[in-house]
Amino acid sequence: MQNTKKKRITICLFIDAFGWEILKKNSFLDDVLKVKAPLETVFGYSSTCDPTILTGKLPREHGHFSFFYYNPPESPFRSCRLLAPLPSAITSRGRVRRVMSRLLQKFYGYTGYFQIYNMPFKHLHLFDYSEKKDLYMPGGINGGQPTVFDFLRKAGVPFAVSDWRKNEKHNIETLTQQLDEGKIEFAYLYLAEMDGILHAQGTNAKAVSDKIAWYDAQVRQLLAKAGEKYEEVRLHIFSDHGMADVRDTCPLMSLLDESKTGLKFGRDYTAVFDSTMARFWFHHEGVREKVIEAISGEKKGRILSDEELAEWGCDFEGKKYGELFFLMNPGVLLCPGFMGERPIAGMHGYAPTDANSTAMYASNVVLEKQPRRLTDLFCMMRSEAGV
Repeated sequence: MQNTKKKRITICLFIDAFGWEILKKNSFLDDVLKVKAPLETVFGYSSTCDPTILTGKLPREHGHFSFFYYNPPESPFRSCRLLAPLPSAITSRGRVRRVMSRLLQKFYGYTGYFQIYNMPFKHLHLFDYSEKKDLYMPGGINGGQPTVFDFLRKAGVPFAVSDWRKNEKHNIETLTQQLDEGKIEFAYLYLAEMDGILHAQGTNAKAVSDKIAWYDAQVRQLLAKAGEKYEEVRLHIFSDHGMADVRDTCPLMSLLDESKTGLKFGRDYTAVFDSTMARFWFHHEGVREKVIEAISGEKKGRILSDEELAEWGCDFEGKKYGELFFLMNPGVLLCPGFMGERPIAGMHGYAPTDANSTAMYASNVVLEKQPRRLTDLFCMMRSEAGV
């Protein structure tokens, strides 16, 4: 009987926030994976990591970092000033924010991940948004670099990529059907729910180990289905970063209150207070020194040097994402901040050298050149796809 199987399928499985420290503590496909190793991440959040995975470039090259940056002339949020008088009991509600995000996204035609989080409406007009386009589609990278999928399209390689807007069940079921059809040669499966569990419950919660066990079962089913249609099934699993348990909070914004410093937000300086860092832009001579004086006594974090930012690939042209970075110590949440007003159990976005920031890589094959850093995944995927 003639063998109708295709020769080979490569499955790349991206599990958001499934870091090396978490993998070490849990059993996961132990009899399948021949390689389990740490993977050096980049500084920032998923908005930084994902473009690096897709392009193999550092943040300063692909142009993605955090979502918000100072750019009043081109801000898409100018109309949001009209909402500033509304009471915080309304504007701080998650449901209100989600509705506003959907309306703005539809109005401007943005195709990328879009969320205004807890950004104050009275300040939104000062900021621009960095991920306006879908990273997975042609032209989605700010720096203009092609992604691995652009190379696959150009080479005519039949592939499948998950819809990041859909839930895990949908993406797994879709890939299962595509494997059963036996037409694709490369698959990129995106699973995002681990990140939410870790944020909500921390790294040691039972829900984490339960989720890993569920992933284990789902991957085994995918491998079995692929084995029916392909002679060789190559599996590569990786994450974008890890997760640290939150043990403390830092109300950094209170140190910069106008009554204490004499500095007015928007007039003298502008800042984004992300979950783990504050990023500043200065509008007058001498303001930088006053801000440094106000925050330098805070021992729950530190000011990053230009040398550190350069080493991490985050020395952006024109200081696009900030002229000064104040980074929280691992496990400290900047709260309240522009991302949220209440503490959560887990967070990422600390120094990439922190153990809990480290991503992971695993595979059922041993490559001659194994990925060691997030930037290596791009070349690995191109090689595995034959392009």
